[in-house]
Amino acid sequence: MATRSDESEITVVGAPRTLVRDVYHRFLVVRWPVAIGAIVVSYLGLNTLFAAAYYVSGGVANARPGSLFDVFCFSVQTMGTIGYGAMYPTTAASNTIVVVESVTSLLVTALATGLVFAKFSRSTARVAFSNSAVIGPMEGVPTLMVRVGNERGNAILEATLRITMTRTEKTKEGMTFYKLYDLRLVRERSPMMRRSWTVLHRIDDGSPLLGGTPETVERDEIELVVTLAGVDDTSMQPVHARKRYRGSDILWGARHADILSEGANGSIILDVRRFHDVVPTEPMDGFPYRLSAPALRRD
Repeated sequence: MATRSDESEITVVGAPRTLVRDVYHRFLVVRWPVAIGAIVVSYLGLNTLFAAAYYVSGGVANARPGSLFDVFCFSVQTMGTIGYGAMYPTTAASNTIVVVESVTSLLVTALATGLVFAKFSRSTARVAFSNSAVIGPMEGVPTLMVRVGNERGNAILEATLRITMTRTEKTKEGMTFYKLYDLRLVRERSPMMRRSWTVLHRIDDGSPLLGGTPETVERDEIELVVTLAGVDDTSMQPVHARKRYRGSDILWGARHADILSEGANGSIILDVRRFHDVVPTEPMDGFPYRLSAPALRRD
């Protein structure tokens, strides 16, 4: 149930920069290989800096004259508190650099340990959203439907889901305004979400989608943002996930394919291989749309 990336690059202009907090936030959101790589590069860079200081000042016993590699190894031994004893400082300048490097090592080690622990303890949800939102009849009423799934074997407790619709509108003053609407859901909370959950929004008199068509959705640049929040029952930490659907991601005259069935012994079978599949629905009075073949094949 892999999900597609739905992030858009946003360029922020004029906001004040807080370098330390920005680096901390970036470290938490990047992938583990990038985070570990950043720590390794920083560690080697610091040792190279101190090696240059030893190289210029001298005073490292048993280091080959003019060997940057030897003083680099001495710096690594000092910063890592290894201390083989084969090389050691012999002058006031080199001893001063050792003191500075020892203090730097203490601070950098504490900082790196804190960053790794913060990233490691940050609980994330493995939530899958259907590739497409669909609009089709449900109980005789046109209904917007989104399927959500938990890719882990545990449960998300008190899972709460919201759908916000963004529509481009013109004010009476002629100003372009991106207006937000909270869509009322048939059920927005699940006490224990384990696998699949189809979220429903009935397009009735109180819906901002009432009277909409595929053409008006494209014209008004309608987008749907689906957010889910809950508590991971294993780590007992809050988790959240989100998905954005553009107008082209909304299929009309369709519903999600059934993925639940009953086995011969009465057990429930969940076929996640069809998680993103959609099937056409029959047109009804007031809702004449039929899913086209190209749209049916897109998932």
